[in-house]
Amino acid sequence: MTRRERRVDVLVVGAGPAGLAAAAGLAAAGVPDVEVLEREQQAGGIPRHCAHGGFGTRRTGDLGGPAYALHCAAEATKAGATLRTGVTVTGWAGPRTLDATGPGGLERITARAVVLATGARERPRAARLVPGTRPTGVYTTGELQQAVHLHHQDIGTRAVVVGDEPVALAAADTLRTAGVHLVARVTEHPPRPFAAVRQAGGAPLLTRTTVTALTGRPHLTGVRVRHEDGRTTTLACDTVVFTADWIPDHELARRGGLPLDPGTRGPAHDPAYRTREPGVFAVGNLLHGGESAATAAREGRAVTGPVLRHLATGTWPAGGPPLTVTAPLEWIAPNLAGPGGGRFLLRSGRRLTAPLLVVSQDGTPLHRRRLARSVPPGSSFTLGAAWLERVAPEGGAVRIRIA
Repeated sequence: MTRRERRVDVLVVGAGPAGLAAAAGLAAAGVPDVEVLEREQQAGGIPRHCAHGGFGTRRTGDLGGPAYALHCAAEATKAGATLRTGVTVTGWAGPRTLDATGPGGLERITARAVVLATGARERPRAARLVPGTRPTGVYTTGELQQAVHLHHQDIGTRAVVVGDEPVALAAADTLRTAGVHLVARVTEHPPRPFAAVRQAGGAPLLTRTTVTALTGRPHLTGVRVRHEDGRTTTLACDTVVFTADWIPDHELARRGGLPLDPGTRGPAHDPAYRTREPGVFAVGNLLHGGESAATAAREGRAVTGPVLRHLATGTWPAGGPPLTVTAPLEWIAPNLAGPGGGRFLLRSGRRLTAPLLVVSQDGTPLHRRRLARSVPPGSSFTLGAAWLERVAPEGGAVRIRIA
C-alpha cells in the first residue's frame, strides 16, 4: 500500500480538551497549518460520554460533557485548525515525524512542532491485580459511561463502585441513570471530612476497605472485601466499577523515546510543556492523569506561547534539573526546571493537614509555603513558580518535601 507523505506546521495528537485548546490557540495566533489527529470517530475526549454538568467556562456557562466536547471541537475548527478523526498514530519515523493510518490509508506526517495530548485512562481490574474469576459485569468509569450514554446498553441491577474520588460519584450517577441499584462504594482511604463526602443515592461508603477478589462465572455475583479490622464480606452484585487510579496514555510518548517521569508516569516536561525532545510538547492528562477537563484545557491554551517561540526561533535553551518529591508526596508536574511560569501541581498519597512545603536544591532552601487547607489523598494542589528563578541550571535535582 502506498504511503502518503506530508508536512504541517504543528501536529497535535489527541482531540480531548487539551489538544483542542492547543489547536485553537495556535490557529488563532496565525499558525497556518495546525492539524489534529484523533483515533476516535468523534472529537472531545472523555467529556463526550460524561452526561453530567460541570463543564464549560465563564463565557459558555455550565455545560454537560457532550456539549462541552462539541464546543471545544467547534472552537478549534473555527480558529482554522484541521480536525481529523478516525486516524490512529502508529509510531515515529523521526524526531517530529509520525506515521498514521486512517480512512485514507497510510501517511507519514512531518511537523515543525508536535503537541502530544493523548490523555489518560483508568487502570482496569487486571492492572490492579484484583484476583478471582473473569466474569462479565466489570467496568472502569469510562467503559461504563460509554456503555450507558453512547451505546445505551443494559448494565445490571446491583453495583459496587470502587473509589472515593469525584469520578466515583460520576460513576454512581451513571449507574443511577441506567436504573442500577448502588450497593456500596469501597475505598482503601480513611474517612474524609463530612463536608467533603457526598452520599451517592444513599449507598454506604466503606472506608479503609480493600477489594480482595471478584466472584462468579460467567457473570459477576459478588465483590469480596476485607475491612481494616480483618473482617471479610462479600457484597452481592452483578456489576463493579473501578474508578480513578489514573495512568497517562503514554504509549506513543514511550515509543518516541521520551523520558517518562517516575511519579506521574507521563513524559518529563518543564513549565513550557517541553519534553526532552526538541520541538515535541506535551499537555493535559498525558502529563499527570486524573485532572479536570478545565485543567487539561488550561494547559492546552498555555502551550501556545512556547510552541510559537519554538516555531519562531528553532532553538531554545535546554531545560534545567529534574524536580523530585519525597513521600507522602507522589509527584509534581511539571517535573523539570526551565523557563516559563504558571504553577505546579502536586499530589499526596495520604491526607495532609495544613502542610508546610519546602523546596530546596543541593541543601539550599529555595521556598517555603504552608497551605491553609487540608489536602485529601488523590487530590491535587498547587504550588507557585516564583522560586524557579533561584534554581541553579547546572545544580542537582530540586527537592520538594513536607517539613
